[in-house]
Amino acid sequence: MTGKGGTGKTTVAAALALALAAGGRKVLLVEVEGRQGIAQVFDTPPLPYEERKIAVAPDGGDVYALAIDPEEAMLEYVEMFYGMRRAGKALNKIGLVDFATTIAPGLRDVLVTGKTSEAVRRRDKSGRRAYDAVVMDAPPTGRITRFLNVTAEVAGLARIGPVKNHADLVRGVVASPETAVHFVTLLEEMPVQETLDGVESLREAKLPVGGVFINMVRPELLPAAVLEAAAEGGFDPGELALGLKAAGLADGGGGVPSIAGALAAEVKEHALRTVLEQRERRSLAEAGTPRYELPLLPEGADLAGLYELAEAMRAQGAA
Repeated sequence: MTGKGGTGKTTVAAALALALAAGGRKVLLVEVEGRQGIAQVFDTPPLPYEERKIAVAPDGGDVYALAIDPEEAMLEYVEMFYGMRRAGKALNKIGLVDFATTIAPGLRDVLVTGKTSEAVRRRDKSGRRAYDAVVMDAPPTGRITRFLNVTAEVAGLARIGPVKNHADLVRGVVASPETAVHFVTLLEEMPVQETLDGVESLREAKLPVGGVFINMVRPELLPAAVLEAAAEGGFDPGELALGLKAAGLADGGGGVPSIAGALAAEVKEHALRTVLEQRERRSLAEAGTPRYELPLLPEGADLAGLYELAEAMRAQGAA
């Protein structure tokens, strides 16, 4: 899950994890940016570097969460491929991760995507996958292609050996038909354009594009004819004044703006915003991806709101 900052990417990723877990499934929700955003969304203490159950989905499914720490991932990597965890801890005290990722900028992304890929590929004793789905709260749209395109990032670092093999395993998971990169956007010009650019960038890199989640959608409160007239400046406040009088609401007078005038201004603002949102919807349709609309939550994205968003996803076939 990716999206421009401020679009609600982490909230939508959390809701998708709940939606996918519904009906008794087991889902892992992964965070890779070190912001503890998942803990904030679920209103829990900061997550440690371990997979921990944080929510029960509708109909009994379980959502686990993991906040990936690049330093811990590096220590695991050193132990896994070189048997040097104790030495790795000593190296970490002198800035192992910072040094390694400075000389090889793509290595940090390999580490965090590698940890996620391991969770995807892990199986239990019966041979079943440990998780039915894994949802990653990934970096923002402007960085997503480079983040996922790990093979190209480490090509200059190692052409053979553990690092190259590790990157190839990650690439196999990322490029799998079972993987989809979803976008979160708002019906505003900048987030929509960044989404369209991101979709094009992923396609050029031959990475799997999923759907677009349009977040914080406001309902259209007035009939289409009224909205069109208001947007074009042809709305008559006199009709509002008559309606207010019929409802027994006295209209203001003197130098104070009338109730009808204030409501007319609100109608015009709503109409203009609706026209702009309709235009952005048409722009998103040109990307040719599935689109899912999520309602604006008046009370904010609390835990109850997450379940509401999850239900909206399920109703639209997004999970």
